[in-house]
Amino acid sequence: MSEASTEKPLVHRRRRLSLRKLHALAGVVPVGVFLVVHLCLQAKALEGQAAYDAAFAPLAAFAAFTQAPVARVLELGLVILPLAFHALYGVKLALEGKPEEGKYPASRRWMYTVQRATGIVAFLFVGFHLWEYWAQQWLGRTAPEQLYPSLAANLSSMVGPVPVVAFAYLSGIAASAVHLALGLWTFCVSWGLTVSRRAQVGAAWAFGLLGLLVFLLGASTTLYFATGANLWG
Repeated sequence: MSEASTEKPLVHRRRRLSLRKLHALAGVVPVGVFLVVHLCLQAKALEGQAAYDAAFAPLAAFAAFTQAPVARVLELGLVILPLAFHALYGVKLALEGKPEEGKYPASRRWMYTVQRATGIVAFLFVGFHLWEYWAQQWLGRTAPEQLYPSLAANLSSMVGPVPVVAFAYLSGIAASAVHLALGLWTFCVSWGLTVSRRAQVGAAWAFGLLGLLVFLLGASTTLYFATGANLWG
């Protein structure tokens, strides 16, 4: 076998490994950070519309100060494009890849499957949410002050006795929280931050707790918009 023929598979494997590491990094920064910050801002709804609008006022002021085109370029470059890369490449990995039976233990194969499945659900949910709210504001069809009443009306809407949209949001937030927790664990392993088994087990517990807190944060806001009930009193 010639040297050139052996170099091509090696280059391909290195490129694939680099893309996987970049995909994992994008899932943490900026996508994971944005998810947590976004849910924290949304949780201000638990204090009423005035507190909710005040939480988003600095973002609106920044957009006005820098002028809309500049703010939109930053929004696209720092959030939307990394999110699109992480989501689309993640779907590609989910459709193409599968854990090797003999290479990884059953727990790793289970995590691999759950991470891919929750990634697909989160991809559909985030796409729906972005179209419903971010895209409508970006296109000038919805004003920022209309966001709170729009979410309240949408999430409290019923199909018969069932709040379908609220259930869809709870499912999407749950998938996003689980995917974030597993993604953080995978990132630490793939980037060599947790090498020993003890470190990996500790990271699993820490990120599992973080994922639970993220879900509770998003779920409490969703239930508040849907029912008016505040789980935190």
